Amino acid sequence: MIALLQRVNHAGVTVSGSMIAHIDRGLLVFIGFERGDTADRSHRLFDRIMRYRVFGDENGRMNLSVRNIGGRVLLVSQFTLAAETSRGNRPGFDPAMPPDEARELYEDLVSYAGSTVPGTAFGEFGADMKVTLENDGPVTFLLRQQ
Repeated sequence: MIALLQRVNHAGVTVSGSMIAHIDRGLLVFIGFERGDTADRSHRLFDRIMRYRVFGDENGRMNLSVRNIGGRVLLVSQFTLAAETSRGNRPGFDPAMPPDEARELYEDLVSYAGSTVPGTAFGEFGADMKVTLENDGPVTFLLRQQ
């Protein structure tokens, strides 16, 4: 499982011309599911994201989590994170979880995240989403959960 975290001043998701999710200061998190990923693994990754210290403290050091600053999280599924890109000029998607399984895992993660952290916002699985954001820093991290 792969999570791409971006520290943002604001971010939003639009589907078919309608804004379906928006956050102010917090984390935009793109989630890619790989074959063999589990709900338990996704829950542990979400918990880690909530504790991950990427916001500056009073000394400007990255010592604060999104929870510490009272920020919000926007989760967006993105299967392309699981692409095989080590050779050639076209990505391969064999490592990615099949769509039906990934949808089930994403819906479980949405339920877990929503019940664990009220105010978490979500993209729409499988939709043609337009994601807007203002990256703060920029600060971007790639996390893997095994």
